[in-house]
Amino acid sequence: MIKEFQEFISKGNVMDLAVGVIIGGAFGLIVSSLVADIIMPIVGAIFGGFDFSNYFLPLSSNVTASSLDEARKQGAVFAYGNFLTVLINFLILAWIIFLMVKGVNSMRRRLAKEKPAEPEAPPADVALLTEIRDLLAKK
Repeated sequence: MIKEFQEFISKGNVMDLAVGVIIGGAFGLIVSSLVADIIMPIVGAIFGGFDFSNYFLPLSSNVTASSLDEARKQGAVFAYGNFLTVLINFLILAWIIFLMVKGVNSMRRRLAKEKPAEPEAPPADVALLTEIRDLLAKK
């Protein structure tokens, strides 16, 4: 079982996947920062506030806090601002991944067009007859 595990780990696809997950995690943090630190403050300024992620509706009469973290400690809240922040984060990440896949696909199509199609090998009997003909021609 250990040998099978070593073979599994040593395959290129597993290592590629591991690298992809690590880079994806780091990329996710970059997109989260882009949304939280750059995009949402601009959206918040347009809609009358500076911290869009703190927009919420209290669902309990006990909630009197003005920040989302404090309000969650006091009771149930409908955190629509935080949801919108996460939704925008997802849409940006999905758009970037779409653009990356589109770029790779167009590069593959371009490379496929540049490669001349190799002629198919003749059937075995035709290849054998060709060899016999060439041998007879040399005599």
